[in-house]
Amino acid sequence: MSDIGSAFAEAAHLIAAADTTLYGIVLLSLEVSLTAVVAATVIGLPLGAALAIRRFPGRAVLLVTLNALMGLPPVVVGLLVYLLLSRAGPLGELGLLFTPAAMVIAQAILVTPIIAGLSRQVLEDAWHEYEEQLRSLGATAPMAAATLIWDTRYSLVTVVLAGFGRAAAEVGAVMIVGGNIDGVTRVMTTAISLETSKGDLPLALGLGIVLVAVVFLVNAAAQLIKSAAVRRYG
Repeated sequence: MSDIGSAFAEAAHLIAAADTTLYGIVLLSLEVSLTAVVAATVIGLPLGAALAIRRFPGRAVLLVTLNALMGLPPVVVGLLVYLLLSRAGPLGELGLLFTPAAMVIAQAILVTPIIAGLSRQVLEDAWHEYEEQLRSLGATAPMAAATLIWDTRYSLVTVVLAGFGRAAAEVGAVMIVGGNIDGVTRVMTTAISLETSKGDLPLALGLGIVLVAVVFLVNAAAQLIKSAAVRRYG
């Protein structure tokens, strides 16, 4: 028990003292996850809007596929991205394997279906409510999508935050494509795994505390945004 207590005390000291190793890993983690979420939002939000408004042959199959991809195993994504970026792969000449860019690609692939699927549900509910009014005003599909996105912006922010929480907590895919290289591709989740196996509990605990704090703050922000939207619009 004393060893565990000492480890927690050292972890707290690392955080309070702004340890360069710890915060370097944290900053890289945030950079990778934020970039991945931005990319996933740019792709997933328009896709979700199109699925919410449009009715076309094969839509049901696409929805089933999208829902299935929301539960895609991270290690499978990591393996596929690894094969694409490896020297023998079609994108091997880009030299992205074992770089932060590779981790961004893997996280974006994981998060895009989540943002697309959740935003589709939010926008489809709004479409059912406003479809008749928007059609009577002569709104085109892009105009209707833009209107619905703006009207449901608070709910969509919580969707994006959920995607960020998923990206920040990911370990399997980024371990495969990033290689967990010290100072280059070592993020919080992979560092926690490595430092625990090495027995360096203070650093692992410090990173774990920061990761839990980040996830908690993201969820708190999502709840606050949702509550503010309810108070404002009922």
